[in-house]
Amino acid sequence: MKKFLILAVALTLAGCDVPPQGTTPASLAAFDGAVKSLGCQLVVEGDYLATELQTGMTRAQIVQTVQYKVLLQQAKKRPEGGFVFTAGPCKA
Repeated sequence: MKKFLILAVALTLAGCDVPPQGTTPASLAAFDGAVKSLGCQLVVEGDYLATELQTGMTRAQIVQTVQYKVLLQQAKKRPEGGFVFTAGPCKA
């Protein structure tokens, strides 16, 4: 049982830096560009809709990409809601 638990944790951690399923380097670059055009923040519904339109990604892919960027410490949750991006074209 202990070996199984260690294996499960290792597999979980190994997949942490894998981009969301269905994304490509080009779609991730498009995401970065879309976020930059919105002032490096996704806060309100309109921000998400604009990102969907600019990237061709689904809402699920946008949400997964945001989670991926947070995991990589390229974005942070805002205390008042939404996300601010801190890497790539949004690097200060």
